[in-house]
Amino acid sequence: MYPSSGVLSVSTSAGSWVVPPQRAVWLPAGVAHSHQAHGPTRMHSLFFDPPADPLGAVQPTVISVSPLMREVLIVLTDTAAERTPADRTAAERTAVGRTAAEREHLEAVAFDQLRRCPAEPLHLPEPGDDRLRAISAILHEDPGDPRTLAELGRAVGAGERTLTRLFRQQVGMTFPQWRTQLRLHRALIRITQGDPVTTVAVAVGFANPSAFIAAFKAMFGDTPGAYQRTLGT
Repeated sequence: MYPSSGVLSVSTSAGSWVVPPQRAVWLPAGVAHSHQAHGPTRMHSLFFDPPADPLGAVQPTVISVSPLMREVLIVLTDTAAERTPADRTAAERTAVGRTAAEREHLEAVAFDQLRRCPAEPLHLPEPGDDRLRAISAILHEDPGDPRTLAELGRAVGAGERTLTRLFRQQVGMTFPQWRTQLRLHRALIRITQGDPVTTVAVAVGFANPSAFIAAFKAMFGDTPGAYQRTLGT
């Protein structure tokens, strides 16, 4: 699944993934999932036979989309034949009149590109323990909630030591690391939608814009402002 515009989030029982423009998500066959578009989003979905798995993944995987992969995805997925020539992009116009052999060749190119596209760290693992899930629900509802783990523990009926141990066991990171990742995922959605950087920093719970910018760059490789400029927002 590839959002050529807008941003997508995908959820399974194992966690959630955020998929901004110029990224795609590989969904392995048989993995139950839901997805949600945030803001106006244009989606492209390409299907392969179940045995095909270029990534060897057991869970959804977000990948960076190369310029070649982008054009191939658009050609293979847009229903260009249903539009008038004036409404089609250059890439869409090439999709009209494709033979079965030509389509098979393009699908082979897409499959090869999938194996070459680097995976991105856009997975937020979801804990299985009911108390941790309750905390997760609180913070998904309000990522800017300032309460400490001890304070959240009192709200869900568990001690800080127990929760600290469970976070490490079930999500493979500490609670502060997990909460920061959740905040950055939510921030990425808002940044992609064009919200001001300072507004986003406050809304998701960072102490100041500088701390937010540093954390955003560390995870996504660019500052929020530079990221917005690449999207034309």
